[in-house]
Amino acid sequence: MKSNSVPERSSIPNEAKWNLEAIYANFDEWQKTFSETQNKIEALKNYSGRLGEGSEILLAFIKDDEAVSLELNKLYVYANMKSHEDLREQKPMQLAGMAENLLVKYSAAIAFFEPEVLALPHDYINNCIKNEHELTRYEFFFRRLLREREHILSHDMEMLLAHAAELKSVPENAFTLLTDADIKFPDIIDENGSTAELTEERWYRYSRSLNRDVRKNAFTGIYGTYEKYKNAIGALYYGSVKGDIFYANARKYKNSLDMALFAENVPEEVYNHVVSTARSYSNLMHRLVALRKKVLGFDDFHYYDLNVPISNEPENEIKFNDAVELALKALAPLGPDYLENFKKGVNEHWIDIYENKGKRKGAYSWGAYGTHPYVLLNYDGTLHDVFTLVHEMGHSLHSYYSRENQPQVYADYTILLAEVASTTNEALLLEYLLKNAESVENKKWLLSYYYDMVRTTFFRQAMFADFERETHSYVEGGGVLTPDWLNSLWEKLNADCYGPEMIIDPELCVEWARIPHFYTAFYVYKYSTGFTAANAFASSILNHEDGAVERYLKFLKSGGSDYSLNILKRAGVDLTSSEPFERTMKFFEERLNEGYKAWQI
Repeated sequence: MKSNSVPERSSIPNEAKWNLEAIYANFDEWQKTFSETQNKIEALKNYSGRLGEGSEILLAFIKDDEAVSLELNKLYVYANMKSHEDLREQKPMQLAGMAENLLVKYSAAIAFFEPEVLALPHDYINNCIKNEHELTRYEFFFRRLLREREHILSHDMEMLLAHAAELKSVPENAFTLLTDADIKFPDIIDENGSTAELTEERWYRYSRSLNRDVRKNAFTGIYGTYEKYKNAIGALYYGSVKGDIFYANARKYKNSLDMALFAENVPEEVYNHVVSTARSYSNLMHRLVALRKKVLGFDDFHYYDLNVPISNEPENEIKFNDAVELALKALAPLGPDYLENFKKGVNEHWIDIYENKGKRKGAYSWGAYGTHPYVLLNYDGTLHDVFTLVHEMGHSLHSYYSRENQPQVYADYTILLAEVASTTNEALLLEYLLKNAESVENKKWLLSYYYDMVRTTFFRQAMFADFERETHSYVEGGGVLTPDWLNSLWEKLNADCYGPEMIIDPELCVEWARIPHFYTAFYVYKYSTGFTAANAFASSILNHEDGAVERYLKFLKSGGSDYSLNILKRAGVDLTSSEPFERTMKFFEERLNEGYKAWQI
């Protein structure tokens, strides 16, 4: 499908497009459903104040709410995916805006539900479940909701906190406006000797430039600019941390980390395993830096050298059908049922394969309960694109198995589990390709691809998690976050992570100021746990451990039917223990040893 020019969507063959007509035949059908759903949302308000009238009323609300939610999600997903086909088209964008507004109305209409349920006696809910058979399936749903009761305050206090929520969002909003709109970076000279505008979006491309001066100037331009704004951004981040602590205290959590982990019932030891593993095995990251430095032939090594390729990606074009066959061979250890469903996704047009003018960039997996999963790609025939295919189909098959085996209330898996299936697929593909590498150069590229995954998905996210824990703990102990204190902490964390072979340039110390994730506290550790769980699954499957495949498929079918850690534990991965983390690091060490042999170091 490679071409020198990007085609119009009308030129893409239908067999290479996803089939959104499986959701709605046309815009008129979408509009009809939209109008009907609007009326049903209004009707949900009639249940307000009535949930304590008996199990029949409680069940009736849940069933009506699920029916509305089903259509609402389909409306939203269809309109947005339709707009992603060609962002120049106005009609789908209009529908997407309408769906967004309807979601807001829906949220307002059912806002009474949780406070009303939490105000009911515990015995009342238990009796409703006991007396109404259809409510039995919602037992975990109510148990999860009622856990919140100990942190719910009086009506007046809840109203006060609700109003204060607008203030809590100020630091993040101000950070976004400052960094996206106000901050301007200097121009640099690119590889062709031309003046080029430097932006956050272009930083990654310049950081991979084979011209070291370009990388260094881009690094200095980005980080030197943040240095100028460190006082303002430091104040914003301090305000965000203070806001986290305010809510944790107000809702009577042990601390801000406890509050962040509570919703998914994750013990603090899991978070600590992420941080302690990265610290304990930092010697492996030090070895990786040493390997990169040696391969690149540098006398010194800097942060701006971390992204430059140390091996060339294979140039041979991989046709999409060949990519599918390659994926099926790599995923064969998951068994025939998984492979049949993978092929089903391809044959039934889950995937929008190729780039066209106006199409949304990147890749994703999406869909809703009541639809099959959908995958957006911009496939261009590279080996990297094959990894993207198996990654997104990992998401989609996780969704497919969950929706096929769980009722609507439990069909969605949590964010903590979201990257497990996709990363497991990547691990299986990597193993297959390494075993069947046609040349040493191919093997080097595969190893370097894996190294980048470990560095960015585990170690870097673990370092972020370490930073967040340190900053919140410091303020909870009475400390004040200043730019100099934050710079000093960031310098130490980077030095510990990357080791003595990497020079910590002064500009790097302010990197904390450009990380938007920090305004959603204690979120990034989930990238590390997802990577760890995926590697544990892949390892057990590839080692043919008894029942490994069956346990993994059971995990895929579990959706959100229990707390995430319980689902993983039943599938054989216990994140409350150090074992899966140590297994992941052992695998990393083995791959590092292969790299040292491949590059003859």
